[in-house]
Amino acid sequence: MEKLPKIGLPILIVIIFLIIVIAKSAVTIDSGEAGVLFRTFGEGVVIDEPPLAEGFHIVAPWNKVYVYEVRRQEIFEKMKVLSSNGLDIQLDASIWYQPDQANLGRLHQEIGENYLNRIILPTMRSAARSVVGRYTPEQLYSSKRDAIQAEIFEETKKIVDNQFIMIDEILVRDVTLPPTIKDAIERKLKQEQESLEYEFRLVTAEKEAERQIIEAKGKADANRILSASLTDKILQDKGIEATNKLAESPNSKVVIIGSGESGMPIILGNQ
Repeated sequence: MEKLPKIGLPILIVIIFLIIVIAKSAVTIDSGEAGVLFRTFGEGVVIDEPPLAEGFHIVAPWNKVYVYEVRRQEIFEKMKVLSSNGLDIQLDASIWYQPDQANLGRLHQEIGENYLNRIILPTMRSAARSVVGRYTPEQLYSSKRDAIQAEIFEETKKIVDNQFIMIDEILVRDVTLPPTIKDAIERKLKQEQESLEYEFRLVTAEKEAERQIIEAKGKADANRILSASLTDKILQDKGIEATNKLAESPNSKVVIIGSGESGMPIILGNQ
């Protein structure tokens, strides 16, 4: 009985040691994450094997696992940039990004876990300054926002693609100009709109006047042609034809032959 405690104590120590080892060796990768394995007594960061996928893993207690979120993420950024004429512009943008999961080991080895602040944000700021510097405040405020967004994305992506990072989209959320410049641009745009409306009314009125002139000219030409074709002989024939039709009518009437102008008959009816 006295030996039991002496035997049980080493077993207890071994059990505790095993629990600690297992606890240190167990790694759980959550949904949307991946792990980079670092072998302390090996080659260091493992880059020639796929990263650890979601789920439970057992690794040697002297090794380390660095966990990365591999889902698409978004970061908002406010930037002070200069327009082509040197005015301060505030640009609010967001970027959608994620690490290249297939090259997660290389990303960890060459850049590290803080790749957002080391690569993505500095690159986007530099691209934004370069792109915005090509445009005037008027272009930034109105017609060129989509073009600016596309150019910032292309310039950022061109650099980041070589850094084991994927950029999905850059969105320009807002462009804030100095109040005085903004007011001046809005007044100018309003005046241009009013000028376009006035020009439209002038063009509409001019076209309507042209239409009326053409219509009046057409009527005048028609009357001229008709007058030229109505000779005395034609008028007499038409008069005789009308007289015959009236004579055949059952209504009572008096026809005086040859009493009208040019020898045309005068018809006296019961009215």
